[in-house]
Amino acid sequence: MEYHLLTLFCHCLILSLAIIFLWSNATFLINKSPPHIPEVSIPENLVVDIALSLRYEINRGFAVLREIATGRDLKKFLIVIAGLWVLSIVGRCCNFLTLFYIVFVTLHTVPFLYDKYEDKVDAFAENASVEFKKHYAVFQAKYLSKIPRGPLKDKKFL
Repeated sequence: MEYHLLTLFCHCLILSLAIIFLWSNATFLINKSPPHIPEVSIPENLVVDIALSLRYEINRGFAVLREIATGRDLKKFLIVIAGLWVLSIVGRCCNFLTLFYIVFVTLHTVPFLYDKYEDKVDAFAENASVEFKKHYAVFQAKYLSKIPRGPLKDKKFL
């Protein structure tokens, strides 16, 4: 059953609408009142607030990416490039809505699990950080230190 999230959502809506349609029309045949379905509406100010928050976060993300692209921090630059590369590989394998759903569920469960297992997670993260720093030091010694660099020009500040 390889449903994509959007397909599953649409099929559930089709089934629900068909059941409610048949139920409301069958009530006229047996002289009963049709089912009461409440009206659902989204307030405009809620949508505007969400859009403004989303715009702010997107602009903040662009500012961070601009800072990384124009900055001098090679480590941060390589981490972002590696993350985007992994994200592109995952994006080829998954539907966007499925990936969005997985990220949404993960973002809501990870904080709870971290609170529950905080000591174990912190110890593991510290060990992983030490190992990463060792590997980065080896990478820098073997490759990055051998990249020739031109002389730095002194900038005159007014």
